[in-house]
This record gives sequence, C-alpha cells and structure tokens, in this order.
Amino acid sequence: MTSPSPRLLVEERRRLIVELVQRQGRATVEELAARFHISPVTIRSDLEALTRNAAIMRSHGGAVPMPPGTADAPPSFKEAHRNAQKRRIGHAAAKLVEDGETIILDSGSTTIEIARALRQRKWNELTVVTNGLQIALELSAVPSIRVMMLGGLLRSSSHSLAGPGAEHTLSQLSADRLFLGVDGIIPGIGVTTHDPQEASLNALMIRVSRKVVGVFDASKFGQRSLSVIAPITALNVAITEKIANAEYVQALMDSGVRMVLV
Repeated sequence: MTSPSPRLLVEERRRLIVELVQRQGRATVEELAARFHISPVTIRSDLEALTRNAAIMRSHGGAVPMPPGTADAPPSFKEAHRNAQKRRIGHAAAKLVEDGETIILDSGSTTIEIARALRQRKWNELTVVTNGLQIALELSAVPSIRVMMLGGLLRSSSHSLAGPGAEHTLSQLSADRLFLGVDGIIPGIGVTTHDPQEASLNALMIRVSRKVVGVFDASKFGQRSLSVIAPITALNVAITEKIANAEYVQALMDSGVRMVLV
C-alpha cells in the first residue's frame, strides 16, 4: 500500500489539532507535541498556520477555539469536520431530487456530499446550478447532469462565487429545489452565514426556488453568524442529525418546517 504524502499527513494532523482544541477548549504546545510525537517547533508552525486560516486562535503557550460566529474555516477543514454526519445528510438530501429537475446547490461542505450522492444515481436529465467550485468539479464528469455555475467574485476562503455578478445571473433563473447549507441556525433569528455577500446570494436563491431544503449537522443549532439569510419559515424541509437538540427540532416543526432526521 502506498504511504500517504507528507502534505496529507500535515493536513490530517492539523485537522486533528483543530478538533482537539474545539473539544477540550484549549491545548498547549507541549501537550500537542507529545500527542503527535513531533517537536514543539513543528506544533508552533501548525498553530500559526491554523490561526492564519481562522481555524483556531493562538494563546500564550498553545491555542483556543475561535469565538462562536467569527470563524470562517478553510474548505478542507469544514469538509473533514463531522464528515460522516454530512455524508448521511447528503444521501438523504439526494433522495429528494427527481429526474428532470433543476436544483440549486449552495456552496458548502454538506452540499458537496449531496453532489457526491447525486453522482451515484442514474439520471436521464438533471440541471444543477451552483456557486461552489468543488461542487461543479464533482458533477462535471457526469454527462446526464448539466452544471451551471454562477459568475461573480471568487471567495478564496470558501471556494465559492458571490457578489453582484452571481446575483445578476441567478435572478434570471428558476429552480425546483434549493439545498441550502448554513453556518448557524436559531429559531426566532433565522439561518445565518459568516459573509454578507454570501447571505445576499443565499436569500436570492430562496426567492427563485419553489422548495427550500436546509441541510446542516447538529452543531449548527444555537450558532449565530454575522449575516442573517432568512427566517426559519423560509425553509420547507430541514435535514439534520437524530442527535440534534429536541427543543430546536420542535421549534422548527412549530414553524412549519418538515424535519428529516438521519
């Protein structure tokens, strides 16, 4: 068996560091060096890189999690975080799609899993509109899936397109179904995301779609990000985990949202 490349080993170690810091609330350089059997110098380099990517925050002698609602972690970290849960959500979401539909896949680590699940099905015809570069690449090799990318400005932090160009293109379209990923969701406030331009585009996605399906893991409940996309009532369906807080789930149901728990 071929050994993983050094780059992959570094990325995996840094992902585990982020998860450890988030789980414990803090971690020291010495603790991390001992855990991963590497030098403190290498750990400090990891922590500096993770801090530049807004995945954690450096503290004296170690690192702490980013304050809630402030982090916009790189796509590689978002995709690895709670990946098994996102795969289940992605497969459940893909089952809602019918042959011949036009759907919108918002950019995000959970919607990437929807794209991967769609690749596993046979289609006579399916049109996917997306602002996510990775989603477009995932579906580009499937002849029966027509992929339409929105224009606009490239957000390097999320590998997505947003801004007036994307909104102009989207305003001329109509979709059967939108699959919307979010950074936070709180009943009474709504669904939120970190970037104002992304929120504006997401709101327009909702307006041009007949059905709106929210897709998010249980960790998004109770989180509030900078920009509100829409109230909870904008969602027709929400797909999340069975372990999600029962009070939040009931609040969505009381708002008329059909819940799918996986």
